[in-house]
Amino acid sequence: MEAALTSEVPGPVVGSGYQGDRIDTSVAHPARRYNYWLGGKDNFQADRDSGDAMAARFPTIRLSAVENRRFLRRTVRHLAGEAGIRQFLDIGTGIPTAANTHEVAQSVDPRARVAYVDNDPIVLAHARALLTSSPEGATAYLDADLRDPERILDHPELRRTLDLSEPVALMLVAVLHFVPDDDDPYAIVARLLAALPAGSYLVASHATHDHLPAHLTAEAKAAARGGPHGLINLRGRDEFARFFDGLALVEPGICSVAEWRAADEPGPRPSVADVSMYGGVARTP
Repeated sequence: MEAALTSEVPGPVVGSGYQGDRIDTSVAHPARRYNYWLGGKDNFQADRDSGDAMAARFPTIRLSAVENRRFLRRTVRHLAGEAGIRQFLDIGTGIPTAANTHEVAQSVDPRARVAYVDNDPIVLAHARALLTSSPEGATAYLDADLRDPERILDHPELRRTLDLSEPVALMLVAVLHFVPDDDDPYAIVARLLAALPAGSYLVASHATHDHLPAHLTAEAKAAARGGPHGLINLRGRDEFARFFDGLALVEPGICSVAEWRAADEPGPRPSVADVSMYGGVARTP
């Protein structure tokens, strides 16, 4: 299947093995639930049930998903344009939708190269079929988990696609809140950044409890403790800011994803509380 795909589309498309026995459609998966919130069709009843349950507690969650996606596009456009970044490591990419990282970056420079990482076989299947590069650039798909940074960094397709001696934008958009404190997300981010050269960037967004009523915050924290993978671990602004320790934040710094360089987005703009998600971009020294 991979050979047929790569021979029929422009630009190299690579990926790791497809493990179909890992698909469990009876259990909600964050990537498929996100797809559901964005209005996609690549999800199952468990994903829709989970998404509806979360929307019942946080009615603007679909709006949050949309604004988070717009944040990703604006950050990639800024990095590929003003910052001159030509390499992107997008972890937790999710099921492909319109204007993915490589499409935005290659609209600025067709030579841009993007390595996507996710741990859902359904995402893998869609990525291999749809995340097709321009002839001048490249895309790759790595079947790996953010919580295993060594597997990502040592993956041969990563090394084939990206030159880690040149700056890379590490994209961790709406994924860190799926990593509980017990898995030490700060150490994971630090390890990934340590493998990148000076002048690289971190782009991150993260769901927050800062704008939620106290009872919803308590419910969310209780559910996340000891819960299954896929539950959102809400964090406050100071906790989110720790991911950028030692880095130089790009203006306007840490703010709602709905506000980050959003002057050209159509109005009316949503409130910070409706989105309840922080975003930031920073450069490594």
